Amino acid sequence: MKDSPSNNIHRRSRALIFRGKASLLRIKRGFENLADDRLKQHSFSKDLIGSPVVAESRTPLWTESAPEEQFLLAGKVQNLRQAVGRLNGLEIPRGEIFSFWKHVGRASRRRGYTVGRELREGCIIPNVGGGLCQISNALYDAALKAGFEIVERHAHTQVIEGSLAERGRDATVFWNYVDLRFRSPRPFRIEAFLGRDHLSVKFKSEAKEKKLFRIIKPNSAPKSEIRNPKSEFQNPNSCASCGVESCFRSLKPEKNLNFGRTAFLLDEFSPEFDRYVQTKRESKDDLFIPLDGRRFRKPNYAWDTGGFSHVKQSFVVTGIRSYRSRRLAAQGAARQNNLLEMYEKLAADYARKLPYDALHLIVQQNLLPFLWKSGALGGRSFDVLMTALPMSEIQNRLDRAFALHPESRTLADFRADQELLEAERRSLENASKIITPHSAIASLFPRRAELLDWKIPAGKETGAGKNGKPTIVFPATTVGRKGCYELREAIRDLDVKLITLGPFIEDEDFWRGFDVEKNAADWLERADLIVLPAFVEHRPRRLLQAVAAGLPVIASRECGLENVPGAESVESGRVDELRILIEKLTKKF
Repeated sequence: MKDSPSNNIHRRSRALIFRGKASLLRIKRGFENLADDRLKQHSFSKDLIGSPVVAESRTPLWTESAPEEQFLLAGKVQNLRQAVGRLNGLEIPRGEIFSFWKHVGRASRRRGYTVGRELREGCIIPNVGGGLCQISNALYDAALKAGFEIVERHAHTQVIEGSLAERGRDATVFWNYVDLRFRSPRPFRIEAFLGRDHLSVKFKSEAKEKKLFRIIKPNSAPKSEIRNPKSEFQNPNSCASCGVESCFRSLKPEKNLNFGRTAFLLDEFSPEFDRYVQTKRESKDDLFIPLDGRRFRKPNYAWDTGGFSHVKQSFVVTGIRSYRSRRLAAQGAARQNNLLEMYEKLAADYARKLPYDALHLIVQQNLLPFLWKSGALGGRSFDVLMTALPMSEIQNRLDRAFALHPESRTLADFRADQELLEAERRSLENASKIITPHSAIASLFPRRAELLDWKIPAGKETGAGKNGKPTIVFPATTVGRKGCYELREAIRDLDVKLITLGPFIEDEDFWRGFDVEKNAADWLERADLIVLPAFVEHRPRRLLQAVAAGLPVIASRECGLENVPGAESVESGRVDELRILIEKLTKKF
């Protein structure tokens, strides 16, 4: 395609002149800002977090469906993620000026920005930081709705159909001399959020009150009711698709080939999820895995990276694999806080390494609330590999168990921070799918759950009824959440032998008076019946081993085995129901 004589805007010389003028204006504005003692860096706070919402602006993210525009849109969304992280939670005192650039800062690759869509001189061009006008538009729109004083605002030179500019509620920004500034007669809080397909900006403030200072409208601030004039370039050309070959900004069609990928953000290995990942991945997808000391000892017990051309290994060691965690007690708040700290570090490392064109994520659950809080999930769809009940649900079940057994040393020793619980709740609400082999977890998400098959381990059948008296195995540590109190009451006065696996954390004398053996290595060969009436159980591997060996299994519904043949289900906390089932099965021996 050839240029017309009027298309000199596509010449490199014109761009160089523009850059030179912009540099001079930036220097001038920089000196003005230094001399302006009204400009301050405001801080993040939670003082107004419970205040009512006084204004909100909500705009769509993915406004173009053309394939050649998708990488610029994804770049815009990445830039909005960076800006949201610098604005969400800011609280501005009454009468103080909010400046967009003072808080967002210059957009550069070093600060996490990438190439996005920018409207300049009649065209949509690719530029680092492109797309930030969407959040400045939203801030201006919300400021008008809240009745704030507009100190500085600049309209776009063109109106794009469907944008806030059509209603005169846009505010273009260009570092650092084209700024957006406003203030309020009362303190306010900014809450900015990226959903899967929208940007939301909210202002929270105290109840409206009489203005405490005289607002003087600057002459340079345009009135919001004046609409921007529409030019003949109502739908401006885009460098991604216009085809003007002589333009130095014109992008080749192959730029968009193979664009868009899925990123798998994984932590703790499970054979069910490993199998799932292998069936879903494509060669261009990214696989994120942590440093895992176990793979050096057991190479087969690790994520299968075969077929992935993009494997990114984090050097954050998480969970039970961390050295510090191995030094902590097996139960208690210190251990749980350590795990959460490791998960947060791993999530932050993954978020930094995520490519901007990873438009869909498959995330392991323990990383989810931290990725949500960081904003890394904004503008993306995501599925969750769930290995556990939601933290709020776990705490509800522990509270129920503690009400039954207030003497327990373990049932009330840890509760997660409310902010973390809320982050997990909101992220799960926004997930596309919940993927799990655990039937109790899947039951919480009936419309979105994808229930996987448990992987039954290979093993020979051992059979039951081979002991002098029935031998019951409690395949867990003696802690309240595993149902040890219920099992103790259910087998009291029964002529059975009990084998327990793991330490007696509740009390060393917990099983006094019972025929009990601790940590028998050959428990699977000696067992007649496996019983786990847990309130919380996420990894029922020993129960699956027992099923594979042909042994009868009694498990609470919280163990997640309702679709596994050979496992009988009971309600947690129901001693009477558990005893009837134990008596029924042990009579056969």
